[in-house]
Amino acid sequence: MAGPSETTLYAPVKRFLETFGYEVKGEIGGCDLLALSPGETPVAVICELKLSFNLELVLQGVDRAAACDEVWLAARLAGRRGGRENDARFRNLCRRLGFGLLGVAADETVHILLSPAAPAPRRDPKRRSRLVDEHRRRKGDPVVGGGTRAPIMTAYRQEAIACARLLATAGCLRPRDLKPASPRALSILSRNVYGWFVRIERGLYGLTDRGREAASSAEPLPEPPTWSRES
Repeated sequence: MAGPSETTLYAPVKRFLETFGYEVKGEIGGCDLLALSPGETPVAVICELKLSFNLELVLQGVDRAAACDEVWLAARLAGRRGGRENDARFRNLCRRLGFGLLGVAADETVHILLSPAAPAPRRDPKRRSRLVDEHRRRKGDPVVGGGTRAPIMTAYRQEAIACARLLATAGCLRPRDLKPASPRALSILSRNVYGWFVRIERGLYGLTDRGREAASSAEPLPEPPTWSRES
């Protein structure tokens, strides 16, 4: 029988951050969890999840630090077993790195063990921008943070599926007809990353067999766009 995975931490940590007004989504740009505060210039918070506090979790935080405003590390509380969260050296390391620590109890209560206080490391504005853009483009929250095996439903894949479903409903269409599904429909059709689309003639596109399978798949898309032929 498979043991527990990091995905079991996602829901309680997400709920905890949402109480502070953050919008939380999982598996954005390789991060277990990305939370954005409201506003035009949001505070970007990355949280990495592990079943226990360990060096690998800290190294993940170091890798993410340049792409966000705050890094939080979350893990199960060890209780009587005495985990790293009770080790003063471990907490001091995270304090010096400026990382916050969240402990998830057995009843899924989340406790702040350490607040991020040290000066933030130098940031990577381009990487941060890519993460924020992916968060904003992705519809809903289709991927549970902490998983590694399932394909990630990126914003690009969501838009490609939406285009495929419009084509399956309406037949061959022009890129501008697919704008209700995606503002970057022309790029999606021309790049054809998944092999779903075929150019019937100049400026007119249809679906391949793989595209029809994708259009009829069970992959959820919130608020599917409607299509009406222009007069």
